Amino acid sequence: MKINNTFFQLKTFLVGILLIQIQIAFSQEEKSSALYKTIMSKDSLLFNIGFNTCDIKQFENLYTDDFEFFHDKDSISDKALFLKNLKNGICATPRKYNYRRELVDGSTEIYPLYKKGVLYGAIQMGTHRFFESTAEKPEEAGSFAKFTHLWLLKNKEWKLARSLSYNHQMTSSTVNKAGLFDNVEETEKWLKENNVPTLGIGIITDGKLKQVKVFGELQKGVSAPYNTIWNVASLTKPVTAVVTLNLVSSGKWDLDEPLYKYWTDPDIAKDPYLKLLTTRIVLSHQTGFPNWRSFNDSNKLDFKFKPGTQYQYSGEGFEYLRKALEKKFHKTLDQLASELIFEPLKMTDSQLVWNDKIDLLRYATNYDNKGNAYEPTKNKTASAADDLLTTIEDYGTFLCSVMKGDGLSKKVFEEMKSHQVSTKKDKYFGLGFEIYDLGNENYALSHGGADKGVQTIFLLLPKTKQGLVIFTNVDDGYKIYEDIVVHYLGKNGRKIVDIETK
Repeated sequence: MKINNTFFQLKTFLVGILLIQIQIAFSQEEKSSALYKTIMSKDSLLFNIGFNTCDIKQFENLYTDDFEFFHDKDSISDKALFLKNLKNGICATPRKYNYRRELVDGSTEIYPLYKKGVLYGAIQMGTHRFFESTAEKPEEAGSFAKFTHLWLLKNKEWKLARSLSYNHQMTSSTVNKAGLFDNVEETEKWLKENNVPTLGIGIITDGKLKQVKVFGELQKGVSAPYNTIWNVASLTKPVTAVVTLNLVSSGKWDLDEPLYKYWTDPDIAKDPYLKLLTTRIVLSHQTGFPNWRSFNDSNKLDFKFKPGTQYQYSGEGFEYLRKALEKKFHKTLDQLASELIFEPLKMTDSQLVWNDKIDLLRYATNYDNKGNAYEPTKNKTASAADDLLTTIEDYGTFLCSVMKGDGLSKKVFEEMKSHQVSTKKDKYFGLGFEIYDLGNENYALSHGGADKGVQTIFLLLPKTKQGLVIFTNVDDGYKIYEDIVVHYLGKNGRKIVDIETK
């Protein structure tokens, strides 16, 4: 049998499937297309006739000679072993049980595969449910599972070459629960009900970005692609924080050195609190500055309290730090970010300034809650606090790096996730990151972003190496956070929601 090195084969195949999904995110087949109808007809032959009636010939005819089947509960089979198990198992004579397979409505996705413009195959993904009955007992719902099929066009005939069956569950109710974010049609219906034009989700598992999901439209009739570009508002601040902490770790910057040595804003040049400002105080939002300076007071910057004595979220503080960094290193923040984060992590779709590199066809237009579009913010100079342009994949990659402490000394990494100041019960600010205390030494690192037409958030659970990224492009996109957070992070997600809503 051709199943040597099976772990390597499975890993290679899964990586291949992922790459295919990334590369062909634009090209999911419409239900009306000839390819979609062809693959669905083959699916019907394979299951409605082959599986449901135990017509073994359908499997013999539709499988390639080198067919392989990967099952999360029952190892790996080649064609010969699969047919043997089928004949001696559920299709054994006499049949004790009758089994029926049914596709979950709306779950099927089909993507074409091309080589030099010539169609050679297709990926089919979906969720199916299984039922069983006996002569004495009526049909009952059994398990359901996700599946991925690789179909190849061989000698003008479609053949199934690889089949993956995974995420088997025994309760049918879980299909409905999981379906909201696994079923594109159901998810987009839910988004329309909530008036959310576009949603991006990144799922981190085992410290790696394992899934990227983007739903909705960039504009009417234009589906949002996998690599949609988003303005993520204040999710810029963690990037600025990590740039700074990299410099601290390399001995080029000091957390507790007064910033006036490099930059002094003329508005506070004579204020005695000036010399109290440090990087630690900025990153933990204890500067005493308002979020943004008041336009009612000649647009002047001032202290609302003594730095280091209490918490007050401040974009002005981060901008103050940016100017100090730029004076010290004679580089702009976008140059520092590119050198220390974007380039090493290959975040090719991330930037702090608006320029000709941006693919406008992928940009998520921002909307108010009545569906009116905002003009995009087009920064010509980098902001340390706002308006980072990025994708779910890029930002998820950044967060995985943060979780591992890449580029940070052990001491600085511990400082970053330590409780610098309390913001509410069980919630704190560290250095650039909010911290939720979840009990039993478990915690979450987080940050949110909010601007006109922007609501974004991420959550990292370093103990379990999990994470979640949520991007939306509407004023009140935050209203769908709870469902997503609890769905993907379970009990820890519920604890985070409870802390926020106390």
